[in-house]
Amino acid sequence: MLQEISRSYKKIGAILKQQLVDGVYQVGDRLPPERDLAELMNVSRTVIREAIIMLELDDLVSVRKGSGVYVIASPKVMAQNDDNYEYADVGPFELLQARQLVESSIAEFAAIQASRNDILRLKDILSRERITLEQNDEDYSEDEEFHSAIAEITQNEVLINLQKELWKYRNNPMWKGLHLHISDHKYRQMWLKDHEAILTSIQRKDPALAKKAMWQHLENVKQKLFELSDVEDPNFDGFLFNVNPVSVGLN
Repeated sequence: MLQEISRSYKKIGAILKQQLVDGVYQVGDRLPPERDLAELMNVSRTVIREAIIMLELDDLVSVRKGSGVYVIASPKVMAQNDDNYEYADVGPFELLQARQLVESSIAEFAAIQASRNDILRLKDILSRERITLEQNDEDYSEDEEFHSAIAEITQNEVLINLQKELWKYRNNPMWKGLHLHISDHKYRQMWLKDHEAILTSIQRKDPALAKKAMWQHLENVKQKLFELSDVEDPNFDGFLFNVNPVSVGLN
């Protein structure tokens, strides 16, 4: 087994790409199971899973449910620089953990700062979000606007810009890759209810409740993406990101 080191999915993906270049796996071959790759490279299955999605986005492999991961093409050039490089080396679950820590505190502060006009703005955003969902529209602009508006309530430019930077990580290939596997959009209805709970807590000017509501919202998003990452794996090793709000004083 390789010496245990900290490795991101991007590094593991690069190793797998190089193996394709070297002919370790040929077009038509099935890659070893996640568990075997994880043991071989001494990383978690989460990292392997995200590396596979990266290869899938590059049209190098095809993930066939119930069958495995198959090589469909060989990489021509190892891409080193792309438009999303700055945000590419962060997995979706790492991002959601960061968002939980930051945005829950932003919501807490927003509940203290919120004015009547702020509440009216949030209500308007959610009204438009409902219409978008009723029309089965794939647009996520109201979702982004809602989170941005909460940050803007704080009137703190550092927090506002920090929230914007966190959102930019959603443009990375890994986040988009997970969303490609989402077939049931009923989850967005659940997240709308989360938004409503956040709004209610801010309207009540209850900072503790607002913090908990935002944390739980992002926990719900995270758990849904955990499920979509590998719905058939009963031993999914996402324990590094399974932080219960109660355990961090949000009850």
